[in-house]
Amino acid sequence: MPVPANLALSDAAAIPEVWLTAYQLLHLLAGVKSRECVLVHAAGSGVGTAAIQLAKLAGARALATAGSQEKLDMAEKMGAEGTANYKNEDFSEMVLKKTNGAGANIILDCVGSSFVDKNLASIATDGRWILYGLLGGANVEGRFLGALLRKRISLIATTLRSRSLEYKKHLVEAFSQHALPSFHTETLKPVVDTIFKIADIQQAHLMMESNKNIGKIVVEVRKENVKDEL
Repeated sequence: MPVPANLALSDAAAIPEVWLTAYQLLHLLAGVKSRECVLVHAAGSGVGTAAIQLAKLAGARALATAGSQEKLDMAEKMGAEGTANYKNEDFSEMVLKKTNGAGANIILDCVGSSFVDKNLASIATDGRWILYGLLGGANVEGRFLGALLRKRISLIATTLRSRSLEYKKHLVEAFSQHALPSFHTETLKPVVDTIFKIADIQQAHLMMESNKNIGKIVVEVRKENVKDEL
């Protein structure tokens, strides 16, 4: 994957994992279409900031949740048309309001069980629910399967790291062809919160644990004058 000529290596370093993940979720798994509505959880994360931009690039509408106003502001800056703070708001109310009661066609969910009920209320009939993390727990009680059936929801669970090399190669090729050129035009932009030197990696871990970063935390291993491929 070539480094876009207009990006510093520290910015380009924020592309590979999170943008490939977001691209996979939206295109290879959810099959996002123009004018659909995508609900992005953890919108201030690296995957979240990437997914909002990629949804917009695909002609879809993005709605977002996060746990601070700063992260919601960034989501709006990236193109989200509606936001909700999951700590003190019912995000399903925001989703239904923004979709005139229809719900989101796609949910990108890295949270899991703590969001299940609100996700069920938020998703549209025939919606695609892409589960790629369990930050809020893995256990679900109640009539979960019945709710999936009633709305004809497609629930797709995924992890990228366990995929085959062939799958990852296809993903990189598709992303490089369809998304990477938009970094050259700055239609897409990697979001980097802080760049740490390798000697300060402990502070980088502490920042990550605090969950206050918006976008990626980058660790600079060494200075590089020549741009190589990612």
